[in-house]
Amino acid sequence: MRPVLFTTAAAIGLLLAASAQAKDLVVYDASEDVGAALSAAFSAAHPEIKLQVVSGSTGPITERAIAEMGNPQADVVYLVNNVALEQLKNAGVFEPYAPAGTDIRDEFRDPDDFYTRYFATTMCMVINRDRLADKGLPMPATWEDLIKPAYKNEIAMPSPMQSGTGTTILATFVDAFGWPFVENLHENVYQYSDGGSGGAQLAGTGEVTIGLSYDTTCYATQSSGRPVDVVFGRITPNTSEGGGLVAGAQHPEEAKVFLDWLASKGAAEILGDLVGATAVPGYGLVNLDEVTTWNMRRPVDIEAFRRQWAEKFVNN
Repeated sequence: MRPVLFTTAAAIGLLLAASAQAKDLVVYDASEDVGAALSAAFSAAHPEIKLQVVSGSTGPITERAIAEMGNPQADVVYLVNNVALEQLKNAGVFEPYAPAGTDIRDEFRDPDDFYTRYFATTMCMVINRDRLADKGLPMPATWEDLIKPAYKNEIAMPSPMQSGTGTTILATFVDAFGWPFVENLHENVYQYSDGGSGGAQLAGTGEVTIGLSYDTTCYATQSSGRPVDVVFGRITPNTSEGGGLVAGAQHPEEAKVFLDWLASKGAAEILGDLVGATAVPGYGLVNLDEVTTWNMRRPVDIEAFRRQWAEKFVNN
């Protein structure tokens, strides 16, 4: 009997140990490439936590988290944009949690601690110096310069109907300058691209003088050896992404470990190779102390904005 009793006790002990060591964490993210890099780094730093990731685009991820509020399946929802973060907060998906010991800028933290944003994507101009000289055009210094008649057919940018970058740029212009400014800008646009990189690509090859795009693409065009300068306007259209702790999460302690890590310099170092501007100073391509990011002064209904855009410029 003794061997049997020993074996049974050992088995129970192993099961209890396994149960004590089992730490699961379920994360929803809306940026698969960035999320994959962060997940790999977190798992290396915290091998004791088994990370399960569900990736998708912002809309479906946000809708799923809201639909599951009565029985939440995710512990953390992150890498969704600032509009979705507010939507999740207002719906009651998040509960307050302030990451410990973070260097994240105050403006990237929700004042009620429901979410933290980890990086911003800033919008900029790519200016082809050769074409600028050939055409005898002045170097633009602000977004307001772009409506000058001299730039007729010399601008390319993403379409707001297909591109989040295009929507961010033009919705910011409407918020800051009004629809007449956008109407005047439209008169100078040679081409709207389907993707966020299209404007930078056309300026890089010299098909237009000025391409509007987002920071990583602007700098990638410059670093490829093209004769271009990167210019930020007087204000900087931008979007930011972050996440928070799901209310009623099944693994709240593991979720807090993850959120603490996301707000650390280690995560900022990973993000610095992938995004334009990190929320922790000193990482990324863009120094937020040197640009003026625009905070939207009016709520933006993206679908309503696109319908209005289509009525003005597509359906006429």
